[in-house]
Amino acid sequence: MKTRKQWIAAVVLCACMVMSCAPAEAQEYAVTTKTLKNGMKVLVQSDHSIPNVALYIFYRIGSRNEHPGTTGISHFFEHMMFNGAKKYGPGDLDKVMEANGGANNAYTTQNVTVYQDWFPRSALPLIFDIEADRIQNLSFDPEKIKSERQVVASERRLSVDNENFGSLDEQLWATAFIAHPYQWPVVGWMSDIESWTMEDLKHHFEMGYSPSNATMVVVGDVSADEIFALCEKMIEPIPSHAPPPPVVTVEPEQLGERRLVLHKAAQLPLLLIGYHVPQSNNPDYYALNILRTVLFQGESSRMYERLVDQDQIALGVNSAQQPAFDPTIALLIAQVKQGVDPAACEKAIYDELEKAKSAPISDKELEKAKNIRLVEFYKQMQTINGRANTIGTYEVFFGDYHRLFDAAKNYAAVSKEDVQRVAKKYFGANNRTVATLVPDAGEKGQP
Repeated sequence: MKTRKQWIAAVVLCACMVMSCAPAEAQEYAVTTKTLKNGMKVLVQSDHSIPNVALYIFYRIGSRNEHPGTTGISHFFEHMMFNGAKKYGPGDLDKVMEANGGANNAYTTQNVTVYQDWFPRSALPLIFDIEADRIQNLSFDPEKIKSERQVVASERRLSVDNENFGSLDEQLWATAFIAHPYQWPVVGWMSDIESWTMEDLKHHFEMGYSPSNATMVVVGDVSADEIFALCEKMIEPIPSHAPPPPVVTVEPEQLGERRLVLHKAAQLPLLLIGYHVPQSNNPDYYALNILRTVLFQGESSRMYERLVDQDQIALGVNSAQQPAFDPTIALLIAQVKQGVDPAACEKAIYDELEKAKSAPISDKELEKAKNIRLVEFYKQMQTINGRANTIGTYEVFFGDYHRLFDAAKNYAAVSKEDVQRVAKKYFGANNRTVATLVPDAGEKGQP
């Protein structure tokens, strides 16, 4: 399972991968789809270049579908899904998969829980048997629940309570959102982790892991016909249940800057700034990605040249934005150098944002940003794993995998004026939340 730092890296990658190829290239990645009688949608993309397969299942269940008292429960099931069902008991899933040349992982976000299987095509029937078993027959053994509850509590202590970025990031989201469930952490609050009831667990699993609440993506040395036949045999008989209730809460417009300071044992100060931005399927998504690329991506980006090279006040700068069903935040990150006041980094970031608002970026910067996005897309699409993740991300977050093949056109349509417009629209003082970690005097800790 992914750690918090690994997930942040995955988030950056997902944000970067939203590119596409020219229409002529789209045929190279032809996808065949089928919706099963129980509501699960299955997407298949054949690639016979190597005898391997990547299978992803996206469940539309994450921390946004929780409520006070059950926070962290989606992440808990990411762990439980590897801990035994009817046919494959505790520890059997990994042992059987590895014995047949396969591997697996999973991650939970605010929006989805995703399971990943990688295996040789010879293991295809086995993998479907494993997935069908744990979707339909997951064990709710009290001793296993107790054990995994302790594991999740330990993970929270390691990745949040005792980790400087995790602590500050959690506080920023809790401050930036006052109404929407994006305000609570994916890993959950400790008091909730300790308090979930068996009724809470069974209800959450029933609605979250209903086949109708899932999308399966299979890429590799397979045919659509054989995948659909396996689905009809093993997955389709699994009954569906009512999905999670829709999230109807809309975060009110932020009308003034919010600030927080976290005092913690650390070697270096840390600065996070969050700006409210639209959900992934909003038309401004592409212009925002270009803006963040110009400002933050690589050592020739504006922020790196200003904060790291010119002013020498930061060790590094970055930006991240999660794929999201609802309006979210674009996160700006600066690792402040020792002995530097974080306010100096903050001022330099605002200076560069104001430049992006007051004048269009150059033609060269625009072309470079678009090229970066396109190159990263091609790197993702070179592997069956990257393709499965990309196809699933577009299907789930953008509403249709076909939009994958429109992205190049959407990026090409972004103008310098569009970039300037979104800089003005979203990166204002009233729309931001500033979180600063200040090292406790006389104490040493993490960087």
